[in-house]
Amino acid sequence: MDFKERNTTDIAKSLLGVRVIYQDNHQTYSGYIVETEAYLGFEDRAAHGFGGKQTPKVTSLYKTGGTIYAHVMHTHLLINFVTKDSGVPEGVLIRAVEPEDGIEAMRINRGKDGFELTNGPGKWTKAFNIPRAIDGSTINQCRLSIDIKNRKHPKSIVESGRIGIPNKGEWTNKPLRYTVKGNPYVSRMKKSDFQNPDDTWK
Repeated sequence: MDFKERNTTDIAKSLLGVRVIYQDNHQTYSGYIVETEAYLGFEDRAAHGFGGKQTPKVTSLYKTGGTIYAHVMHTHLLINFVTKDSGVPEGVLIRAVEPEDGIEAMRINRGKDGFELTNGPGKWTKAFNIPRAIDGSTINQCRLSIDIKNRKHPKSIVESGRIGIPNKGEWTNKPLRYTVKGNPYVSRMKKSDFQNPDDTWK
């Protein structure tokens, strides 16, 4: 997947249905991405790179496309894929995953079951046992990889405002969140909107 030449928003949409895989010392975890958010760097008031801000914690965000930018928010590890050339701090947050391999281990890691296993940005990373040390690594050149061949394709994609972005002016409600319509592993979805996961893919 091209993480440099395409628009970050296009990448965020095209990642839906891509298979994400993490291999720790004992277990392979995998699942299909069902929710993403685009963060548009310098001009995006909700982005960690807004205005060119640089601190040691966001160093990876300024690396070349395909770098993993991992950061902690409210004790949860969040994983972003950097989407531009070095020096341009844009990326896509992977918010939720439909689990595939390693579900029993995920249940142990999360202490949860069902849709709660992986229906949030900090939930799926805990389920997959991903450490913060992965920050700065390159996708497919470390324990975290994506499979764009053995993937799924959403029947329909919903565009909406990002979650947890208050007081950022026009950027609060910009439709930069992308979800697989009806997939119950999408975060904060109403139960009345749930569909059978299999029915949300082509």
